[in-house]
Amino acid sequence: MTDPATRPPLRIVLAEDSVLLREGLVRLFGEAGFETAAAYGDAEALLADLEATAPDVAVLDVRMPPTFRDEGVRAAIEIRRRMPRVGVLLLSQYVEGTYANELLSSGEGGMGYLLKDRVASLDELRDAVERVSQGGTVLDPQVVRELLARRGDPLASLTPREREVMGLMAEGRTNAGIAKQLFIGVGAVEKNVTSIFQKLALEDSGTDHRRVLAVLAWLQR
Repeated sequence: MTDPATRPPLRIVLAEDSVLLREGLVRLFGEAGFETAAAYGDAEALLADLEATAPDVAVLDVRMPPTFRDEGVRAAIEIRRRMPRVGVLLLSQYVEGTYANELLSSGEGGMGYLLKDRVASLDELRDAVERVSQGGTVLDPQVVRELLARRGDPLASLTPREREVMGLMAEGRTNAGIAKQLFIGVGAVEKNVTSIFQKLALEDSGTDHRRVLAVLAWLQR
């Protein structure tokens, strides 16, 4: 097994039209131990250089030139089509549930959606980048809370504990992370997750990312 201390730093490509935020993110990536391979003011330039920069993770603003609507989402989908191994982390100024759902609609991991306020925390940003680079899914807690508040109780059959576990799954936490957050054993978390999968009729096909599909069901009901 490779010693983590000897591994090369994660390579990041960044697309953000605000110069100040772009420069701030590059500085934060450096402090987090990552290498920024390239930083752009729009998604088209990032896509044009994608193969040449060979990133581990692409970090994109949701709204960028020319229309300031969903350029980052479109670029994220294209990145995963061309280079499925590349993790994608979207940043947004506001909670935009449609884009969060669209980002996760493939049922694959390696995706993240954070509010821009979250990037002020170096630890939060480092954790999000590392998790999507490893195939995990990251959703900002505020995104989860506001989506649930909008839609009401999505799955009435879940127990209170299963709702807690589901909410933390939606944030992208592992079973160990959920156990730590709820002060319960990993075995108890696994039992709750299994029950959630059963109630959502998510069978283990060997290919589908059931945790992501469960989160989608949770957010879309």
